[in-house]
Amino acid sequence: MDKKERVLELVSLLNRASDAYYGGKDEIISNYEWDSFFDELVLLEKETGLILPNSPTQNVSDSASDNTNNRVEHEFAALSLAKTKSVDELKAWAGERDIWISYKLDGLTLVLTYDNGKLKSIVTRGNGVAGSDITFLRDSIAGFPHEISYKGHMVVRGEATISYTDFDLINELVEDDEKYANPRNLASGTLALDDPLKVKDRHVCFNAFTLVYLDDNIQSWGKRMDFLEKEGFVVVERILCNKDNVEEKIEYLTEKVEKRLMDIPVDGLVICYEDNDYAQTGSVTGHHATRAGLAFKWADVSAFSKLLYVEWSCAASTISPVAVFEPVSLEGTIVQRASLCNISEMERLGIGDDCTVEVIKANKIIPKCISVKDSNGVFQIPKECPVCGALTNVNISPSGTKTLHCQNPECTAKSVQKFSRFVSKQGMDIDGLSGQTMLKFINLGYLRGFSDIFRLNAHSGEIMALEGFGEKSVSNMLKAVEKSKNVKAVNFIFSLCIPQIGLDAAKKLVGQLSFQGFIDKLKANEGFEDVEGIGPERSNSILEWYNNSKNASELENLLQEVNITSGEAKNNADGSLTGLTFVITGDVHYYKNRDEFKAYVEANGGKVAGSVSNKTAFLVNNDIESNSSKNTKAKSLGIPIISEDEFVERFVERK
Repeated sequence: MDKKERVLELVSLLNRASDAYYGGKDEIISNYEWDSFFDELVLLEKETGLILPNSPTQNVSDSASDNTNNRVEHEFAALSLAKTKSVDELKAWAGERDIWISYKLDGLTLVLTYDNGKLKSIVTRGNGVAGSDITFLRDSIAGFPHEISYKGHMVVRGEATISYTDFDLINELVEDDEKYANPRNLASGTLALDDPLKVKDRHVCFNAFTLVYLDDNIQSWGKRMDFLEKEGFVVVERILCNKDNVEEKIEYLTEKVEKRLMDIPVDGLVICYEDNDYAQTGSVTGHHATRAGLAFKWADVSAFSKLLYVEWSCAASTISPVAVFEPVSLEGTIVQRASLCNISEMERLGIGDDCTVEVIKANKIIPKCISVKDSNGVFQIPKECPVCGALTNVNISPSGTKTLHCQNPECTAKSVQKFSRFVSKQGMDIDGLSGQTMLKFINLGYLRGFSDIFRLNAHSGEIMALEGFGEKSVSNMLKAVEKSKNVKAVNFIFSLCIPQIGLDAAKKLVGQLSFQGFIDKLKANEGFEDVEGIGPERSNSILEWYNNSKNASELENLLQEVNITSGEAKNNADGSLTGLTFVITGDVHYYKNRDEFKAYVEANGGKVAGSVSNKTAFLVNNDIESNSSKNTKAKSLGIPIISEDEFVERFVERK
């Protein structure tokens, strides 16, 4: 193959890989391979003079998840940054000027526009010229204000990210055949959803990384970022330096990533000039603004190690392979395990029962196998689930990805989401038991039911010997388990994972029956229709849950372990809000959040509904003049719309 043919091949491969990566699909190649192929393409284009119009060196990658029917042209083109792995090149770019270094976050770039102090639009980066309008997700993404004190025209660019913590939890609990490859992949797929509630549940956060435009002139880049921070934006971490100390600052920021002090995915650093006016004077080469900034990518570091065996771990509906190899030192830490993702990835790499794997730490965090050498034999796909022993089967997704699954619908590994609800703050409130930790314990046979959590001390010695655990962390976990044994009745009922019974329903049951009254009716197989707010559907759900012998047995086991508090029925019929139904919408400031606001209303005899109806006494909205659907309906029904401050003035007793 000559050099020009190789250019054509690389352009095709990199564009297909970008479509998959930015579209939330299966990765075709790793980031490590993408960077390597991209660098090769840059060199070949210089040598041959052949630069195709669709070359990734000339175009900003377009998100395949963008809705082409809702495209919006950017007021200011969202160009990409030139990249370097050389500190010397970075110093030369800085020259004698002060520069700022910040993290290059690995998410999905969004552009926010404000006018007259209010958020006007949220648009994805798209191809840099136009993106998709996702303003309808404004209440589902954290990290930015809906209203600001500045009344002029303002444009802000930032990265929408999902933390490693949330990524791990979501990936463990996903019921689909295919898992997400990385947090960036998940963020892209999430913002392509049409369901604002689902997007909100995934904890997407906007991190402002540049103030693109302001009617007022702020020459200092640092002061521009300070301005955003004061207006209420989450702003990327940054350090001011110059060419003389830039290497030291790079080492500092890099070390934070390597030590897992950053929960947000990072794939490099960004360097920009402190003099923003000077930065604007650069020219545009290809799709790079020469003075807008420079992306610093860490030099790729890999290590080879002998594969010892493949461990198969069951989570939700999928049994995933993990490579276990001889320990190697990689970027300051000892690594001996790396995910192999699925059967298709094992086939692509050429994993054999005897081979050597090449491993990197993707974004300096996640161990990943990128190649295999000296492979002999064929890897074995387990015929039985490692958790329950049931038969397995291989599924092939529409995209051709092969994944392994347990055929037992009652497999404990498929209940990780329930375990996570059980230990959540709204449930038993047990610190130190993440979904990932519980999944590990399930695969090791320590957990079969909720009550087994209270017997984890029997495995303390084995847990301390596990990778990532130590005497202190295990001790803290067991203390948290012991502390959780004293639990409020409402939280206990919530933790049982009874279908259709959340905190609100649990409060109604305990408030009107007492905890013991709830248990007595349950054991007598009596209905709960007489409890206000429960109704026949929820009542049947409770009884159906209890009539499953496994659930009834688990409840008995738990009652032997816990001490129920605050389980008496409460009569708040004489409360100051008795007979009043409120609908609360939008942001609040007097109360910490809407849950606290709701708790106050209910504690004083009132009710909180989710939608406006003829039964609504007041709609509480701090944006009284908005044209939201709830405001519109309240006005049509003649229902008063009051602010939170007015609610406090009228209904909260001042002591």
